[in-house]
Order: sequence, then C-alpha cells, then structure tokens
Amino acid sequence: MTTWEAIAMVLAIAYLLLAIKQNLWSWVAAFFSTLIYSIIFFDVSLLMDSALNVYYLLMAIYGWYSWKYGGKLQEKELEVTTYGLSTNIKAIIILSGISIVLGYIMSNYTNADFAYIDSFTTVFAIFSTYMLAKKVLENWIYWIVIDAISIYIYIQKGLDLTAILFAIYTFLAFVAYKKWKEEYELSKA
Repeated sequence: MTTWEAIAMVLAIAYLLLAIKQNLWSWVAAFFSTLIYSIIFFDVSLLMDSALNVYYLLMAIYGWYSWKYGGKLQEKELEVTTYGLSTNIKAIIILSGISIVLGYIMSNYTNADFAYIDSFTTVFAIFSTYMLAKKVLENWIYWIVIDAISIYIYIQKGLDLTAILFAIYTFLAFVAYKKWKEEYELSKA
C-alpha cells in the first residue's frame, strides 16, 4: 500500500495547491487521489473514510462543473462567497447531531474503527467539500479542524504518509483561507 498511498498523497497535495489557486485541474487531481484512497481506507476498516472518498469522486466532477460554469449554466467562473456566522453555527449543530447518530450506528453495527471520530470527520468533510465546490470561504476553517483530527486517526492506523499529508493539508488550509479571504475582501471593496 505504501506506493499507492504515496501516489494518492502526491495527487492530494496537487489538488489542494491547485484549489488554493482556484485552478480547475484541482478537481482532476482530486478525482484520482480519492479513487486510490477509497480502496486504501476500505482495506484498513475506515469505512466512513472509504465512503467519503467515493463521495469525493462525485464531488470532483461537480466541483469542476461548478467552478467552470458557476453551477447554474451561467457560463462564467464562480466567485468566492461567505455563509456568515449564523449559518455556520446552525450547520455545526446539525452536522454534530448527524455525526453522533452515525457514530453510534457505526460503533454498534459495523466493525469500523474510530467510529465516532471517523463519522465526525466524514460528515463535516461532506459539507465542507460542498462548500469548497461552491467557493464558500469558511470551508477552509472546517478543513483545518477536520484535517487536524484526521492526523490522529491515520497515525493510529499506520498510514504515516497520509498523516503527513493531513499535516500538510492543515497548514495549506490556513494558507488557502488567507488567500481566499483577501480575494473575497477585494471583490467586495
């Protein structure tokens, strides 16, 4: 798995670096990285992470379309927006509730490891990926938390390259947030 994990890691870093620059090719790198990770996570019994990566495959297609056409056949690129504090607080409450329910199900009815933590990162990642596809600024804040928590899971599962990847992701999410925020503020000025 180390070779495949390394390939997935390189593609994942390419995805994030290209996403920071709002480059459409980011979604191609995301597609292939997540294809590999879907298999890797299934093999180490991180079932929610495996399912999440299948979702990422679909979101890579949707993200490319959304960024290119604005998601509404507008034939123009999407601009960075924000949800604001109130919407984000509501989202966090709802997503936390869903995470607890899924964690309970995964803990009691499957052989999933880290059922609650895996469910939390998966549920929030689903929402954050949608936010990224729609170029919502706060997606990067969510990713900072998700990625930092994921480091622990991957170290515990012996996926050291993936843990390193998520440490890099955490740092790059800070960079991305800063860059996207500057762009958002310039567009509103």
